[in-house]
Amino acid sequence: MSSTLAKIVEIEAGMAQTQKDKATAYHLGLLKARLAKLRGGGSGPGEGFDVAKTGDAQIGLVGFPSVGKSTLLSNLAGVYSKVAAYEFTTLTTVPSVILYKGAKIQLEGIIEGAKDGKGRGRQVIAVARTRNLILIVLDVLKPLGHKKIIENELEAFGVHLNSKPPNIGFKKKDKGGINLMATCPQSELDAETVKSILAEYKIHNADVTLPSDATADDLIDVVEGNRVYIPCIYVLNKIDQISTEELVIIYKVPHCIPISAPHRYIIYTKPKGQLPDYTSLVVLPYSRTTVDDFCMKIHKNLIKEFQYALVWGLSVEHNPQKVGKAHTLEDEDVIQIVKK
Repeated sequence: MSSTLAKIVEIEAGMAQTQKDKATAYHLGLLKARLAKLRGGGSGPGEGFDVAKTGDAQIGLVGFPSVGKSTLLSNLAGVYSKVAAYEFTTLTTVPSVILYKGAKIQLEGIIEGAKDGKGRGRQVIAVARTRNLILIVLDVLKPLGHKKIIENELEAFGVHLNSKPPNIGFKKKDKGGINLMATCPQSELDAETVKSILAEYKIHNADVTLPSDATADDLIDVVEGNRVYIPCIYVLNKIDQISTEELVIIYKVPHCIPISAPHRYIIYTKPKGQLPDYTSLVVLPYSRTTVDDFCMKIHKNLIKEFQYALVWGLSVEHNPQKVGKAHTLEDEDVIQIVKK
């Protein structure tokens, strides 16, 4: 683990162990400022994927594997996104354009990324920062856990969803120290906390105005000056797998659209000794997703020659895993058939 990442983990652990109240506001504010600096301010100056903007608006699809991003994208725009060979996350953005009431809307499938630089997550989240709208695609059977993880990834990279810029006046100056003016009671920020946060950025002379109740996170966002505020819609897929009563509850969730993408799974093939062949995908009906069904889809004689299969993806515990023809595949699995 790198020294920077170790420091990030240490600070996050310290924040988790600190009770949040007025007495600890100063300490937490200091930790939050240090955390923001270690993460590079959230903007991630690293190289992003080269996705030229086109059309009247740009939308990014974000979500975990097998929640239906590829299926949704393919049904909206007729394209399939490629999946990384072993991580099973979309490796790159796949731009496409759909027409809606005469307007051209650009869609990109985007991986869930890694806020601390893991893999190529920074490159992909950099694309998300430039979108006009983000669609977070969730599995309706486990929406809250995935929703929180993705929001944390985006938030840590300076992407704030369904929120507005903080109402804080901030102006650096050459001398005069820190001048704080609050026009309403503050629940978290006081003069000492504001000074400690600004000191982390080596700012010792500035005017700060708080016309509304603000938090340490709000002040840090303003000081960083590189946050983006993007509207977000949560797309809850696979609603056909829940009850009507559960669906009624889901409809009450803000910014949420329940859907049921067409009942089909996309399976990728992997020739022996080669990377998966993403140009040779197999589409299986939702009700017929076993290895046996896959073989029959290819050719009926394949079953006669079948010995076992190697599978990578969410349907197995290990990647790869040796399975028989009765094994049930998941959406976006990769499979290699071994013949007798």
